[in-house]
Amino acid sequence: MKKPIKKSWMIASALTIGMAVLTPLQAGATSVEPVNGVTVQIEQQITGTITSINYDEIHLEGRDGKNYHISLFKFDEQLEQMKLVEGQEITVEGGVVEEYSDFYTFEVYKKALPKGVTTEDLTKLEKMFNEMKKLIKELSGEMTEEELDKKSEELGRIYEDMDKIRRPYVLANWQPQTFEEYIEDFEFIEKNIIIAENDKKELKAIYEEWVKLEKDGQEEKANEKMEKFDKILKPYFAELNPPLTFEEYMEDFDLVDIPAEALAKLKTIYEDIRKADKDDNYDLQEKLYGEFYDIIDQFIKPLTFEEYMEELEFKVNEAESKQLKQLYEEILKLDKKEEQAKIEEKWEAFYSILEPYFEASKEILISASKLILNGQKYLPQ
Repeated sequence: MKKPIKKSWMIASALTIGMAVLTPLQAGATSVEPVNGVTVQIEQQITGTITSINYDEIHLEGRDGKNYHISLFKFDEQLEQMKLVEGQEITVEGGVVEEYSDFYTFEVYKKALPKGVTTEDLTKLEKMFNEMKKLIKELSGEMTEEELDKKSEELGRIYEDMDKIRRPYVLANWQPQTFEEYIEDFEFIEKNIIIAENDKKELKAIYEEWVKLEKDGQEEKANEKMEKFDKILKPYFAELNPPLTFEEYMEDFDLVDIPAEALAKLKTIYEDIRKADKDDNYDLQEKLYGEFYDIIDQFIKPLTFEEYMEELEFKVNEAESKQLKQLYEEILKLDKKEEQAKIEEKWEAFYSILEPYFEASKEILISASKLILNGQKYLPQ
């Protein structure tokens, strides 16, 4: 059972086109200069050590002491040949981008499209893709709920229009699995979970109807069939992934001096959360989780200053470390309910000291156009 998350068109559409980052996380430390109103990419060459790898992106610690986030999407077909590993030295040439979402260009999106998309449809998709990216860049945590809702609706409309173009090509290229292959992916057999024969027979019939409806482009009716399919499988999924007991769930929390009555209340709320989950009542689940964590937060053992600072990716000088420690320990002594304004004031002072360190440790975002690894040069294919 997972904490429920309210989904919106804004999130769904952005994730569907592959943008894991919905709002600008940070700008590169090297600026991208506007010339006569036009943004020009600055090409750079960086040599450094790979610190981590995430498929077509790597993190690099440069010889210059700076941190880099490198997109390798142009080298998709060569990644396996490169055999990248952490600790390797690599030289990268590429253009600086302002935001993580800038890595996801229409060229990247186009690679995931099915075969046969016409030039006319590609032109339409590119225009809508750029509209969607523009809207995503405009998203801000400072927007009102009404403004966010409006952006969500706009994103939803564009996503639907793009899907109308893309979907016929997807269906034309689709080779659906057999029912047996499809059901095997759920790993019921590996977990010794046996689906009753009458359920299996009904599931197979529904699955084959679903495939036919999908191929005919009857999406709404196909979705209804899949809902029915999932409903039959629900008890088997519950057996496959049984929910944690209250005691198991609480093992992850390091709580201090929690009274028996608070623990009993938490257990009652947790059982109500499980019932709401079973009833697919996500609004109630969300409300109950809020109540649950309001209680938990009062008893969670706080990190020591040293533990807190270990989570950061930089070191602070000794004088400022003493200031930070004093502020941190003062924050812990304040009453969360009665002295919230003072707590916020202390945190503001705390992070104003850290701000230059965060700024200095920011990753510079590079879209790679040339790589040199073990003496071998790689260019996009």
